[in-house]
Amino acid sequence: MVKYNNRRFYSLNDYFKDTFEEKIFKVSLDGGFTCPNRDGKVAHGGCIFCSDAGSGDFAGSRRKSITEQIDEQLEFMKDKIKDNKVIAYFQNFTNTYGEVKYLRQIYYEALNHPKVIGLAIGTRPDCIDDDVLQLLEEINQNYFFWLELGLQTIDDKVAKLINRGYDLPVYLNAAKKLKEKNIKFVTHMIIGLPNEEREDILKTAKCIVDSGAWGIKIHSLHIIKGTRLEKLYNEIKFKVFTMEEYVEMVVTILKSLPENMVVHRVTGDGKKEEVVEPLWSLNKRKVLNEIEKELKKREYMQMEDE
Repeated sequence: MVKYNNRRFYSLNDYFKDTFEEKIFKVSLDGGFTCPNRDGKVAHGGCIFCSDAGSGDFAGSRRKSITEQIDEQLEFMKDKIKDNKVIAYFQNFTNTYGEVKYLRQIYYEALNHPKVIGLAIGTRPDCIDDDVLQLLEEINQNYFFWLELGLQTIDDKVAKLINRGYDLPVYLNAAKKLKEKNIKFVTHMIIGLPNEEREDILKTAKCIVDSGAWGIKIHSLHIIKGTRLEKLYNEIKFKVFTMEEYVEMVVTILKSLPENMVVHRVTGDGKKEEVVEPLWSLNKRKVLNEIEKELKKREYMQMEDE
């Protein structure tokens, strides 16, 4: 039986406390990658919501070595982290999209840092070939590890609109392979994509559960200055969720998750000077508080029967 420490859902912090008996932090790293939907392998320009930083606006600088990035972030957060260990998180762009020799080099450079207790890698389900999978299995057998997959939606029409660059069966096949290798994976979904209604969003959440994901990341759609999403928004003014609508969706999804699924994120915040909409997302603390308040009001718990 999992323990929900101070929340009504099983957060990543809860999981860390249950597993390591202490708070574990993450340091976000830039491994110097791009994406196949940016460099022309499957498309150009990347996902339309992605900034030039590849959804890693708070990651380290690719001009520095992995060790230097870790040390820099540890120094920046020294008052918060203190003696606690960290997860090295390869965050922005597609972090398995490269030669296996290079992947091995940077992954193990991170793992060899004395403060690093494990590894998290963000990638796409179409960038996990057999050689990469073998390397990930090796790491998984010897270290604490999880992989993150950017699904966002199960609607292939919406996926095409956002320039994701692969269809749903690609995700399902990758999930199957990861489960067979006993590799934990986290799946990202976005609430507020153009042309998606409430039921579409709930279907994506159900698919993530059914795929066997160990964890889930729930994001609000951010319209960032300079992205193709901003251009689309200016052209057609698609619906942007209010905070109340977003909170209701998150609460409904949380109630449907298995009790042991780790909830890595229920909202997100971009850089204040770059977010066009929704502006309420910039107040991350308020959004989190409203989600907790709504869960309590409805007397909901993660995977609680009616």
